[in-house]
Amino acid sequence: MRWHELFRCFVMLSAIASTTPAMAHFQMLIPSDDIVSQTENRQIQLDAMFWHPFEGLGMPMKMPARIGVRVRGNDIDLRDDLKPVSRHDRAGDMFDAFRVDYTLKRPGDHIFFVEPQPYWESNEELFIVHYTKVIVNAFGLESGWDEELGMPAEIVPLTRPYGLYAGNLFQGIVKVNGKPAPYTEVEVEYFNQDGKSSAPADPFITQIVKADGNGVFSYVMPRAGWWGFAALNRSALTMQHEGKDYPVEIGAVMWVKTYVME
Repeated sequence: MRWHELFRCFVMLSAIASTTPAMAHFQMLIPSDDIVSQTENRQIQLDAMFWHPFEGLGMPMKMPARIGVRVRGNDIDLRDDLKPVSRHDRAGDMFDAFRVDYTLKRPGDHIFFVEPQPYWESNEELFIVHYTKVIVNAFGLESGWDEELGMPAEIVPLTRPYGLYAGNLFQGIVKVNGKPAPYTEVEVEYFNQDGKSSAPADPFITQIVKADGNGVFSYVMPRAGWWGFAALNRSALTMQHEGKDYPVEIGAVMWVKTYVME
């Protein structure tokens, strides 16, 4: 093959690569139930995994740096209760994930949270840390769902994040280091658990909204199931990879479940 033919192949491959959309990364923390009444089993199970939720494709995940739950203002460390599990993604590949069982003992909102270890994304040449939370209501006492945890990046809900129907509006404030983060880009993605949902084009997979000048974003969830919101910002800090400093993407991630109205 002559040099000009090699060059032509290189240009074509580069064009293909440049038009291939990057899939959104989501740290996930999904409970077996988001509303637990007194007549139900008080034990729930939470799965933590690093995933492309709509496509069902996995990514490597290490033991989280922190995982816990806040109940009535008190934080409970759950890291010692974590169990490593393996999950097959939709492509048939095996990925590490983590599971924790938790027994609900007190009424009120339980804010479960996870801080993963930094993930090196070679394609984007940056580290990713997604501070993630999900809220479980226990025994009918609706108190605490809007409490801030004080994470470096956090979504503080303005809409009660449970008891929601498909078609409800979800609103939240994006905060970085405790302050509203105006005009933050928020990625929204549906957890396509059974793989039955399909997208007519790539932009439908990850929805994009931007927060306003006060850090407030809004999104109407069109379908029943789990929805992930990832508000992305850059940290002022850097991390080293192979002796070189790289930027750090800090994501404030929250998971919300909607139901079909019967």
